[in-house]
Amino acid sequence: MFMSRRSIVIIGAGHAGVQAAASLREEGSDDSIVLISGEPDLPYQRPPLSKAFLKGAMDLAGLPLRAEQFYREKRIDLRRGVQATRIDLAARRVELGKDGAESFDHLILAAGARPRPFAIPGADLDGVLTLRNIADAAAIRERLGPGRRVVVIGAGFIGLEIAATALAVGGEVTVVEIARPLGRAVSPPTSDFFLDAHRVFGARFRLGVGVNAIEGAKGAAAAVILSDGERAPADLVIVGVGVLAEDSLARAAGLVCDNGVVVDAHLVASDPAVSAIGDCALFPQHSVGQMLRLESVQNATDQAKSVARRLTGKPAPYAALPWFWSDQGDLKLQIAGLSHGVDRWVLRGNPTDRAFAAFGFRAGALAAVETVNRGAEHMAARRIIGGGLPISAEEAADPAFDLRKLALSAKA
Repeated sequence: MFMSRRSIVIIGAGHAGVQAAASLREEGSDDSIVLISGEPDLPYQRPPLSKAFLKGAMDLAGLPLRAEQFYREKRIDLRRGVQATRIDLAARRVELGKDGAESFDHLILAAGARPRPFAIPGADLDGVLTLRNIADAAAIRERLGPGRRVVVIGAGFIGLEIAATALAVGGEVTVVEIARPLGRAVSPPTSDFFLDAHRVFGARFRLGVGVNAIEGAKGAAAAVILSDGERAPADLVIVGVGVLAEDSLARAAGLVCDNGVVVDAHLVASDPAVSAIGDCALFPQHSVGQMLRLESVQNATDQAKSVARRLTGKPAPYAALPWFWSDQGDLKLQIAGLSHGVDRWVLRGNPTDRAFAAFGFRAGALAAVETVNRGAEHMAARRIIGGGLPISAEEAADPAFDLRKLALSAKA
């Protein structure tokens, strides 16, 4: 049994924080729940910010994760526009600056991540933007349009999603990447496919070069100066060079951190009165046997559910299968599993058909599957990997092999 009417404070109202609050109620908790959001808006979805919202296909009304009424009905005390400024572990209290303080019996850190610093000359010019919240997305959307010259620094998921969106609304796009597109996230065949696809969309790539400076004119960005001396004209510069865990409050409080709040298999931090979930948590990922920090909606929501179950007397190690997705133009990339340590990739289908799958094997066992415009195979892969079902590289590459039949043999 768990103690009722504890005080649970959640710092961060993104996917992880909102799900934690909702799941606590779903699991039967009668605790006091305070959900602290540093932003004034209702907690909102993040994935559409780089796609539908930027394109104008979705407005602010379509972004909230839950209606305002939900928080009232579930007795979740949502504090909007309130900044957590200090965690006092000894006193079990979160200080909220001008908004006072909130005591807790248990604290859930769901603070997310912040853009990686990009300290080069000109990075503070008007028109040099990152994408992390609604305000950023709105500022970018205002600057997109026909003929607008956009330079995207970094060819990760966010960079390529914005590049595709900018092209779709008539912009001219140059993507600058020191390595290869999606290099840390996908297999070489999938990386090559997206490079070619974005070139077909109309993007120009400058690979293997860095950025020395951003040149300004009248206080606004005018060009990006590359490390090989090239000057890329720009009306808008998007910086997408990755993120860092938002763990500054945790560090200052004395919690163990390492580019993320270090937690155990149950997502408990170095103080047992604290849990950490989502983008800010560094946790033991069982399938690869190492500490990882994952930036995905799936990980955020599944970790939130795991903590809610533990706090309501149903503890279990966190062992959800990671999966991800990215929409770029008319291409939907879906990933199941993790490619860490993969030593063999095989393709099912032909990338030239704009629909294929890449199967990654680690020591002979299927570890990760990347699909492009093949949703059914993605779903099958999640069941196969999650169920530990045996499949050979030859079977995976054979289009006649029935993946769905194998997937259905997994225990529900």
